[in-house]
Amino acid sequence: MNMHATLQRTAAETALIDAFGERLSLLPGDGEVMVKRDDAIEALKGGLPTKRIESWHYTDLRRLLTSVPAYDETAKAKAIAPLLEGSTVLSALNGAAAGKLPSIEGVTVQSLAEKLTDGSFAPALVPYGFDDAIGALNTAFVADGYFVDIADGTELETPLELQNVQAGGQTHMRFPVRVGTGAKATIVERQTGEGNALVSSISQLLLGDDAEVLWLIVQEQPDTATHLAQFKAQLGKNSKLTLFVMNAGGKLVRQEIVVNAAGEGAVFTLRGINLLAGDTHTDVTMVLDHSVPHTSSTEVIRNVVTGKARGVFQGRINVAQYAQKTDAKMACNTLLLSDDGEFSAKPELEIFADDVQCGHGATVTEIDHNHLFYLMARGIDEKTARGLLVKAFVAEVIEELEVEPVVEALEALLDGWFQTHG
Repeated sequence: MNMHATLQRTAAETALIDAFGERLSLLPGDGEVMVKRDDAIEALKGGLPTKRIESWHYTDLRRLLTSVPAYDETAKAKAIAPLLEGSTVLSALNGAAAGKLPSIEGVTVQSLAEKLTDGSFAPALVPYGFDDAIGALNTAFVADGYFVDIADGTELETPLELQNVQAGGQTHMRFPVRVGTGAKATIVERQTGEGNALVSSISQLLLGDDAEVLWLIVQEQPDTATHLAQFKAQLGKNSKLTLFVMNAGGKLVRQEIVVNAAGEGAVFTLRGINLLAGDTHTDVTMVLDHSVPHTSSTEVIRNVVTGKARGVFQGRINVAQYAQKTDAKMACNTLLLSDDGEFSAKPELEIFADDVQCGHGATVTEIDHNHLFYLMARGIDEKTARGLLVKAFVAEVIEELEVEPVVEALEALLDGWFQTHG
């Protein structure tokens, strides 16, 4: 975190500190949880991070977060239709778990408020670094969410969808998930709403040995919302995690991805699409640790930037000295459709092992006019031709998922975004 001992607090910093004082008596938690909350607000009192903090260099939160909406007790968010038909849905509406908990064979679901109240969740409320502003914000204010435990050997026949829906004010949620040895699941995380809101959301995945998970994050906040999120995962031996992230909304967005390939044979795959329009700012920051030998990862991020939008991808891969035979590759590709848009990419490798295969790359380009001419020469109007080229640029990443219902659902979202912003 950044220290501003001699600087006057911003309106946003003051609003957060005041809100904590007003909300503290309403927040669930035993003594240990409350200590974690106090520590978190003290970190926030030191000031929101600025560009002087390396990990926040491209997203000066202290400058960009100009105001914080008050809690709105009258806000009434409504659950949305699931992304994938037949999914089991766990809805969190304006910061509170809603509806009856489902009964799923091999799966235990609890309200996070219960685990905060009895203190069993306190050990998880630990920041992962001195610059963990999102963790501090969420720890201070989180009131609910869902804890999901998928038993060893369980294979979910239908997807599980975690919904975080806001209707204005402040919403702070957590979704911790444990997937047992040999278990398999598809998990969809939806982040959306319709109000002027500040949203913080943290998902935590503990992936057991030989387990496999496809996790989709679909963020479609309105252009009046600030969305600050983390996805944190630890991968067991021979486990496989495929993470797909789509950012298609929000005024100010920061999505952090923190993954530890902690078991030999673990495989991590990240595919991401950032669809940026208007006067918005979206930052995806990833830290991936290869901690043991014989792990692999691939990360491919595709970005489309139009209007005055600004985007960021920071990706750092750390390969420990012990982590021989690591195979890690990362790429970030950006399509600029506007002279006023911009995108900053910062891929990094920090390697302490000598027997590895690692690489990274980043490109920024415009629409190829030869391709555009080719389509127009065959009777396709310019707007449609441009849309086809842009869609092909990002759809390739979606199609890699190779699960037909997932591909169709994500391509439908893609089409909807292009109809509005294309």
